[in-house]
Amino acid sequence: MFERPRRPGTADGTDDPRGRTRPSAGTAPSANRRGTDDREDQSVRTGEIPVRMPWHPTPMSTLPWQDRLRARLRAGSPALAPEKAEPGVSVPRVLDLALRTGELLLASGEGGEDVEAAMLGITDAYGLERCTPNVTFTNLTLSYQPSLVDPPMTSERVVRRRATDFNRLAEAHRLVEDITTGELTLEDAYHRLAEIRRNRHPYPVWLVLVATGGIAATASVLVGGGPIVACAAFFAAMLGEKLAQGLARRGVPEFYQFVLAAMPAAATAVGLIKADIGVQPYAVVTGGLFALLPGRALVAAVQDGLTGFYITASARLLEVFYLIIGIICGVSIMLYAGNQLGVNLTIEGSFYPTSRPLVQLLAAAGVSLTFAVLVQVRPRALVIALIGGACSWSIFEVLRIAGASPILATVTATGVVGLLGQLLARAGRTSALPYIIPSIGPLLPGSAIYQGLLGLALGHTDRGWIGLTNAAGLALALAVGVNLGSEVARFVLPAPQRGVGSTKRAAAKRTRGF
Repeated sequence: MFERPRRPGTADGTDDPRGRTRPSAGTAPSANRRGTDDREDQSVRTGEIPVRMPWHPTPMSTLPWQDRLRARLRAGSPALAPEKAEPGVSVPRVLDLALRTGELLLASGEGGEDVEAAMLGITDAYGLERCTPNVTFTNLTLSYQPSLVDPPMTSERVVRRRATDFNRLAEAHRLVEDITTGELTLEDAYHRLAEIRRNRHPYPVWLVLVATGGIAATASVLVGGGPIVACAAFFAAMLGEKLAQGLARRGVPEFYQFVLAAMPAAATAVGLIKADIGVQPYAVVTGGLFALLPGRALVAAVQDGLTGFYITASARLLEVFYLIIGIICGVSIMLYAGNQLGVNLTIEGSFYPTSRPLVQLLAAAGVSLTFAVLVQVRPRALVIALIGGACSWSIFEVLRIAGASPILATVTATGVVGLLGQLLARAGRTSALPYIIPSIGPLLPGSAIYQGLLGLALGHTDRGWIGLTNAAGLALALAVGVNLGSEVARFVLPAPQRGVGSTKRAAAKRTRGF
């Protein structure tokens, strides 16, 4: 058990700034507040939290809560006392608030490490210093032990529904920031959380539907399509989205929703080939894949794996696997049907777009802009998403033209985006996902997946698996690059300072496989 550093001029670190000893609830004023663990205040055992004074250095409070609490999780530093603690705060209500906030963050796509950090920060802020959070893909657990001799109080919450709403995610981040800086009482925090859950999406349903078609249209132009192909991709993607929404309203599992959503784009491509009007029909399928690929879930999965949350990472990767298999099934069914109907499908020359720098740059910016609307990014952040998409595609293209491999170019481009996204997030005291996820939209491996699917549909198993392997490599490179940029940001941002007298610890555990 770590001892709390003593404040200058006080006997045991519990005196208030006016020199008066603050009595603990349920104990005599002369009782020693910082005795051994087995002599904890009886007020804690009855579910009430006594008032405690802050002790950690001032520079810590100037950092965003992610940096302060992530350092504690990784280094195992001693618990931080709260800036303000309310007398008579109920332990079950504090645990419930932390779990509900963590559920909102996890359901919105936040990584497991930041979810644990948020839960830890909320319990610290209201005086619960011996809390142990645990996050998995579908379950959050929070345990509080008043002392070594008292039984722990454990609460848990199951995450059953996930919603892509980065505006709500940003609001949840600001809520945690206000709580951890001592600006909200427990009741105020509950009211804020309820308001965040009740808030409507910033964009209407019809605009989100149009954004889905916009992703497909701009992505088809990005890979070499013309106006006719862009229009075909636009309407095919919207039709697929409407069909998937119909299945969702009837409670059909998400796997089948993706199977059905992928069919219209592939069917449209087969129809264009049959019509033989001199366009690039493969771009329709590629654009439709851009609108369906679960880039957000993939980034979160790799982030959890690299930060040691292996169970959560495995579950997220399994989710991504099932969704991509659903897309593969939908496209493969249409391509196989077209081949059986006599449509001439060929692999050679299916993805060799001509270099059109200005058009492709505008298309990349359009992909990120429409992607930002789809994931409900705040309206004032749309310009950042547009610039981020153009920036990521420009870096990728420059490196590719210079001779770099697509995987290296992808890692570099997404690494820069991850670094800039983290810096913007820390400046705005919010999540980095609304800045990063839309910006990597133009780099999603839609064309590689299409090549692999077409090869399998035509019986060219070797080429098909090579295409799908390339797509998997690009997808992992994309996610690793984002996480690498986030880790590099730690060297740019100021490091959290430890309390006086705390023991220096290693920054990260080194297992070497053991």
